[in-house]
Amino acid sequence: MILLTLIASILIASISIYQFKREAKDYHQERLERKENAIKEHINFVLSTTTYPLTQKNLPLIFKDKIHELSDIHSLQINIYSLQGKLVKSSKASFSIDTVAPPIPKYILGLIQSSVDKRYVDVKTIDDKKYRASFSQIKDLKFKPLGILNLPYIQDDGFYERELRNFLIRLSQVYSFMLIIAFALAYFLSSYITKSLKSISLKITSTNLNQKNEKIETDDSSREVNLLIEAYNGMVDKLEESALLLAQSEREQAWREMAKQVAHEIKNPLTPMRLTVQSFERKFDANDPDIKQKIKDYSETLIQQIDTMTSVASAFSNFASMPAQQNETLNVVSVIELALEIFNEEYISFESNDPEIITIMDRTQLIRIITNLVKNAIQAIPDFQAEKRVKINVKKQDDSLLIQVSDNGTGIDASNIPRIFEPKFTTKTSGMGLGLGIIKNIIENYKGTITFESEIGKGTTFTVTLPLIKNQ
Repeated sequence: MILLTLIASILIASISIYQFKREAKDYHQERLERKENAIKEHINFVLSTTTYPLTQKNLPLIFKDKIHELSDIHSLQINIYSLQGKLVKSSKASFSIDTVAPPIPKYILGLIQSSVDKRYVDVKTIDDKKYRASFSQIKDLKFKPLGILNLPYIQDDGFYERELRNFLIRLSQVYSFMLIIAFALAYFLSSYITKSLKSISLKITSTNLNQKNEKIETDDSSREVNLLIEAYNGMVDKLEESALLLAQSEREQAWREMAKQVAHEIKNPLTPMRLTVQSFERKFDANDPDIKQKIKDYSETLIQQIDTMTSVASAFSNFASMPAQQNETLNVVSVIELALEIFNEEYISFESNDPEIITIMDRTQLIRIITNLVKNAIQAIPDFQAEKRVKINVKKQDDSLLIQVSDNGTGIDASNIPRIFEPKFTTKTSGMGLGLGIIKNIIENYKGTITFESEIGKGTTFTVTLPLIKNQ
């Protein structure tokens, strides 16, 4: 809108300048023609009333006094030249110091002769002033050429320049006002349009497959913006349907994988149990003096395998269904110190900047977080390593509780980092790899986070951040 206004103002100003100059040119051309026609009529009258014979030689005598009279009447300088271009008579006052007037150039004489009306107008610019000079033949009563009439004319454009300047000033004032209005309209129109586009942009930026996306509700938008909003709302519906299908598919896939893992872990102890029973059946002898010891060994083998299957079933049960939270007000520092008492390793150290950090939380789940992380830290340190170190640090930071468990073990390989919290993923030779998955669920249920930093050969640090919940 602003660009169109500027272009319009420039075009109008350009056309106006061209029009004023054209009018000035036409005016001076017509004015010179009128002057010339009037003077020639007067000259014809003088020629018809003179007593001198109408010859080229008598032109100075015929216009001796009349040329000044004609110049005064028409307010214009008059020069009369011979047909050869030599000045014969001029209304301009002459002085003794004046030089001889230059003759008419030959090319002008040629142009006069070659033109239909035996007339030529010469236009020149000297010192930024335009001069017009008309040359036309003077004829006797029988239309025979006697001489050449020259009328010098100074083209004064002052009036038109003043009018043009005043017009451009008024035009600039009008268009300045129009530009201000255009700026205001452009601002309000763009604000009206971009207001809806900004809300749409914010909604699209915050759209995520893993969350509940809100639709856009607006009634004051243009038709095109409303079409865009309808398309976005339709996309949100489809995205929600896709998210539900994806979540269902992921759950089904996870349970299938979990079922395969559980079946595999249960089959592992069943095979030695079957072999033990078959071996005992073949070798059973009631009269064997060592029968009691063999029965005892047989029973211990079966119990050991049964315990293995029980641990598998318990781990799966703990992961599949977390027990309900039994929240209570507790001192995190004392609970963690109590949880660490089950570990006998001398290289385990505990630090806390505060003797008391009070929060509301399930005591059992907090102990499970600590024991799982500490047990993983102990297992991450090789048995042959001379210097072992596991450090637990608890501190309060703003309104959050930070628990850090560090070790100087082997570290986590870069290829395993993306899968570290996946169910059934483990780098150990025993276990189902459900421990970190379980405590991650516990921490996220409290709106917390668990992160880690690891370096091969130097160790790993797990950081748990939990919001501090106080009694209202």
